Amino acid sequence: MYNLIRSFLFKFDPEKVHYFSMNILRVICKIPFGKRLLSSIYKPKGNHQYSIFNIQFSNRVGLGAGFDKNATYLNELEALGFGFVEIGTVTPLPQDGNPKPRLFRLPKDKAIINRMGFNNDGMEVVAERLKKWKHRQQTTNNKRLVIGGNIGKNKITPNEDAWLDYEKCFLTLHEYVDYFVVNVSSPNTPGLRELQEKDSLRKILTNLQSLNTKLRHPKPILLKIAPDLTQTQIDDVIDLATEIKLDGLVATNTTISREGLSEDYAVVSREAGGLSGAPVKQRSTEIVQYIHQKTNGQLSIIGSGGILTAEDAKEKIDAGASLVQVWTGFIYTGPAIVKNICKKL
Repeated sequence: MYNLIRSFLFKFDPEKVHYFSMNILRVICKIPFGKRLLSSIYKPKGNHQYSIFNIQFSNRVGLGAGFDKNATYLNELEALGFGFVEIGTVTPLPQDGNPKPRLFRLPKDKAIINRMGFNNDGMEVVAERLKKWKHRQQTTNNKRLVIGGNIGKNKITPNEDAWLDYEKCFLTLHEYVDYFVVNVSSPNTPGLRELQEKDSLRKILTNLQSLNTKLRHPKPILLKIAPDLTQTQIDDVIDLATEIKLDGLVATNTTISREGLSEDYAVVSREAGGLSGAPVKQRSTEIVQYIHQKTNGQLSIIGSGGILTAEDAKEKIDAGASLVQVWTGFIYTGPAIVKNICKKL
């Protein structure tokens, strides 16, 4: 059924379809018993709870950052059974992102190229939405949906001042999210990946760790890394993460590589932006496995990249990931992806 719906939706602009589809889910959830119906169809059956970072997750399958940038669809995503949702990337100031079109499908490769450019409503607006969401969950008997806050810098902020942007987002969202992910690995903000260098990272992360320890309820802090890092760069990240006692890594973000793509998409593949989906799976899994082995499993990992099936998710977990995130797989596989993965894990 979903394949038929997808073939129709894929005839239209990807970004417009994204909002159209989520708004349809919103309408369904507003109908009496609509959310309960969705949950009965798509939420995993049985007990799939998993605990890490002193957080209880209803299951190990989350939605990666970039899908619900502004925390506007948490109710709908909860109905589809996600164990956690990572909102963002959030920046201090609202920004429009890059010019459209900026999202491209590669159906035969089960992949997507995006160059969104951290389009979001800004930390103040997102924090207010999260505040209302938190209050709503506290007044219901539902199991609480775990929320991650993915934070970044504004495009206009020079790299030498980037640490201040991360600090602002961290302090503004701290009360409303369960964990943080520092995003320095998106290829769609000019110069951002330069912040993956060890000295730049140290300044950002040590400052956040220092702030975190002074707060009443410290939150786990993770770092999201690119699949395009060299082994030396990955070693630097591991050394720094160990040194400052980072809670974990998200491996990985999108890639700037276009290796192995079908010739059918010769024009699309030349579009600038990060590639996600099936072509990233192998490299992402290799990095998860390398980090796990290098740290003897002492550094927690959220595996992300090319997860479309339960087998893909199991591959990441077998490689050393504690949790997994989907994004492109959600688009290609449909709303049953969480249920299907949990059934076989």
